[in-house]
Amino acid sequence: MRLEPPTFQEILRARQVVRRYLPPTPLLYSPVLSERLDCEVYVKCESLQPIGAFKVRGGVYLLSKLSPEERARGVVTASTGNHGQSIAYAARLFGVRAIIYAPEQTNPIKLAAMRRLGAEVVLTGRDFDEARQACEERAAAEGLRYIHSANEPDLIAGVGTYALEILDELPDPDVVIVPVGAGSGVCGTAIVMKTVNPAIRVVGVQTEGMPVVYESWRQGRLLALEGGSTFAEGLATRVAFELPLRIIRDLVDELILVSDRELCQAIVEFLEAVHLVAEGAGAASLAAAHRLQPQLAGKRVVLILSGGNITRETLQWAMAVAEQHAAQPSA
Repeated sequence: MRLEPPTFQEILRARQVVRRYLPPTPLLYSPVLSERLDCEVYVKCESLQPIGAFKVRGGVYLLSKLSPEERARGVVTASTGNHGQSIAYAARLFGVRAIIYAPEQTNPIKLAAMRRLGAEVVLTGRDFDEARQACEERAAAEGLRYIHSANEPDLIAGVGTYALEILDELPDPDVVIVPVGAGSGVCGTAIVMKTVNPAIRVVGVQTEGMPVVYESWRQGRLLALEGGSTFAEGLATRVAFELPLRIIRDLVDELILVSDRELCQAIVEFLEAVHLVAEGAGAASLAAAHRLQPQLAGKRVVLILSGGNITRETLQWAMAVAEQHAAQPSA
């Protein structure tokens, strides 16, 4: 069965559900970032969601649409943390059993949150894709409703509701920059923005260490990486997926890559300039804005701060990396 992207009308329907459970997140104008980047910079603060990340929108909408039979069987999914939290949060909301498969080295803050929300957490594999394979085997063996982290139109429709909120407050952005892991966020954003105004530029961001969606987009085919690494677990996937890649190729204007060092600098800059905590993935939009700065001059730019679930140890490390770079003399 061919998966079809959600329509703009489906995202409007999703908003009617999501707003019952989640208040809109702020869209903050940043004078400091605007001055540094020579453009009007607005930050969509999805880090302020109950789970600290945008994905909760997709979880709430998808579980709201499950049949009584699916709810009775329970759901299972794989995640490096934020998607798993979203499913755990929504499962508790709707009284559904949830099982989350996660890599063995998953962020402990995210693990604790999933367990606190009542999910059964299974740690297995070196990375997301190994955990996903084990998850799919469990779903098939026990007849559970398997929730894919990307090939789910209802997830994309749910997370696309933050793009509607952006337009409620800023009807005429020029550029929206979105972190890309599996791709649900950038897909929902692009569907909304391109429907309302095709001239709005949508840019996705991946890391140089895990560029599978970027390379798949560039080469026009689904790819899988043998290896790769990044500290930003929300961007750490080795496999590109059919539905998001199709939407990205149709609607997203550009994908770019940033380094882990640039993510560290952006984490610190969000903290100092906007007084918000960003995890590695959440900081990707700001890192990309610096790379794109000459193209952004004079424009209205929205940065999606997609999540803020960072451990104290990772934050301290990121600050040390950023400080070390700042201390190096310019070439």
